[in-house]
Amino acid sequence: MIDPDLLARGELDLLGRLMAASNGTFQGTVTLGGESATVVYKPVEGERPLWDFPDGTLAQREYGAYVVSEALGWNVVPPTLLRDGPLGLGMVQLWIDEVELPAGETELVDIVPQGRVPKGWVGVLDALDGRHNPVTLVHADNLALQRMAVFDAVVNNADRKGGHVLNPGDGRVFGVDHGVTFNADDKLRTVLWGWAGTPVPAELLEDVRRLADGLAGQLGAELNELITAVELTATRERCATMLKTGTFPLPSEDWPAIPWPAF
Repeated sequence: MIDPDLLARGELDLLGRLMAASNGTFQGTVTLGGESATVVYKPVEGERPLWDFPDGTLAQREYGAYVVSEALGWNVVPPTLLRDGPLGLGMVQLWIDEVELPAGETELVDIVPQGRVPKGWVGVLDALDGRHNPVTLVHADNLALQRMAVFDAVVNNADRKGGHVLNPGDGRVFGVDHGVTFNADDKLRTVLWGWAGTPVPAELLEDVRRLADGLAGQLGAELNELITAVELTATRERCATMLKTGTFPLPSEDWPAIPWPAF
């Protein structure tokens, strides 16, 4: 997808700040040897402290999520690393352009009129929209999103909004914004609950099994430089639970199940 040297050693120039982000987030370019790519840059200095994520940095968790994605072999997270930039050390991630869908076509995660779940999609939640119309939160029923749902359960993603699911239009699906992951407490909060309590495909469970083995060895040592030992243990336990039950997790009764806003 991208030369790792370009991301790691390319000259990083900022194009502008993404004002909708709650932490300092910038779009920029990296350039090396005549090649360039657009990236997202989140400097550690731009992070707002979070009471429930007091250890380490959000940038470390973003990179840790990429490490897990690569270990699974799923490419859920775009190429990501920690490096220095114009505003200091931070997370640098390849920018993913989304495809523009034809009029009337449903996004991978979307809101539709209640009772009109499209074929090949699953319903997550019935609710009322801002005009009190009955609607349903839906997402596509495909293997790419199942991978993302399993990944989120493993890393304990507390903020899988619909807007964090990117569709480049080539069959791949990417997830972004993984700064609030790996907490030792159950904080899974996502729009991808459509398979809750149902069996995880065997091929995905086998990948989780490989991940669990890696977390007991070199992969675990690498992650332990990014998250705490307690959080690493909790990650291993989440893998073990999924392998034991063989099912997608159910929403917690102690934590909001869906992020707000959902997109």
